[in-house]
Amino acid sequence: MRSAWSLPLPFIHTPGDHGWDDARRAWNLAADQHPAAVAVPETAHDVVAAVSFAQDHGLRVAAQGTGHNAVPLGPLDDTVLIKTHAMRQLSIDHTGRIAWAQAGVLWGELTAAAAGHELAGLMGSSPDVGVVGYTLGGGLSWLGRSYGLSANNVEAVELVTADAELIVADPYNNPELFWALRGGGGSFGVVTEIGLRLFRVPEVYAGLLWWPAESGQQVLHAWRELTSGRVPDEFTTSFRYRNFPASPEVPAQLRGRSFVVVDVVHVGRPREADRLLAPLRGLRPLHDTLRMMSVPELGHLHGDPDHPVPFMADGALLASLPADAVDEVVRLAGPDSRSPLLSVELRQLGAEMGRTRHGNGALAAVPASYFLVATGTVPTQDAAAEVAARIEALKSALAPWTAQQVYLNLAGTSTDPSGFWSSLAYARLRRIKASVDPRNMIRANHPIPPADRQPQGLIA
Repeated sequence: MRSAWSLPLPFIHTPGDHGWDDARRAWNLAADQHPAAVAVPETAHDVVAAVSFAQDHGLRVAAQGTGHNAVPLGPLDDTVLIKTHAMRQLSIDHTGRIAWAQAGVLWGELTAAAAGHELAGLMGSSPDVGVVGYTLGGGLSWLGRSYGLSANNVEAVELVTADAELIVADPYNNPELFWALRGGGGSFGVVTEIGLRLFRVPEVYAGLLWWPAESGQQVLHAWRELTSGRVPDEFTTSFRYRNFPASPEVPAQLRGRSFVVVDVVHVGRPREADRLLAPLRGLRPLHDTLRMMSVPELGHLHGDPDHPVPFMADGALLASLPADAVDEVVRLAGPDSRSPLLSVELRQLGAEMGRTRHGNGALAAVPASYFLVATGTVPTQDAAAEVAARIEALKSALAPWTAQQVYLNLAGTSTDPSGFWSSLAYARLRRIKASVDPRNMIRANHPIPPADRQPQGLIA
């Protein structure tokens, strides 16, 4: 039964409509979203109309491409959820090396299109993640040690403001807003299109090294020694404890078993990576899958799920990873820990992601050497409690080595937003928020509150 609201827009859905449960669903099924209405626009002008609709009904708005990190949004009863998944136009300027992607484009789509020109964007580990949300929060890529954060490789952003105006932010138009959008999250407007720099990467040397979980302590100490030494920017690795459920969907050779896995991506000569990996290969991995591969293949290296699941994930940035920290990870994630988590990952950062360049955005660099992210499926409340407790135990155990800042895209729970940026950047973000959205109409999963005083002249 249709709501009593006056709904002249066919892409606005409200509770009681046919298909309402599908319309409100996030990719992360643990987020049980109940917004006042859902808008599914197909064009930028549809987004303008959706924001105007929210204004007319005294509601706020929140944009959502996929909903991988939807849990921190919280209650949505006063909010129009603008789901941009139908906005899928994508074009590749191979001469200028720029991808122009509407707000619903997924990384797998952009990566495949760019690869046709032997180009690559700074995608993450999952092809199912949306380009826009990932980039607004920073964007830690397998290629990031070579080329930096996705947020700092943005050419321009088209968005709809809280006043329902369609504008462009780039170095020449609304430069303060352009700065905020590059790593400042989704608090400043509803992005409709983004332009991203591409890089000439026809293929990479990449793959996995696998060991039984019992080898985890030895492998993790060796991996720590490798990554804490001098390695080229082109070389990136991660270490994972990986526990596979005893589920029919899991291949028989993995079902119900636990492993340690080192992911390797090298944007350079294979022999250089082979030299670096010699100590790890000396530990006799069960499987060694390293080979030359295309960048689209790289999107499947991590083995992230390709369909919505209920999950909980959270993480931390680590300033360092001494031997004592390794022992804590083994204690809480190793084979004797009875861990309920599917994955506990440490990934190498640094290089170009850690360098502050002139002209970078709100997240100018990531001030950490590693990140930790822990993930578990949460089909029930009991499972959620168990997973949450183990994640918190991991974060507490590693607190002595945690960096001062938190990375927005890894924060799976509500977090004090002042911790995502430097104090100067956070104050500047609050001033910009006050200028573009003083009534705080635009919501985000990690919102920035407007500053008390509204500066003038930031939006032209």
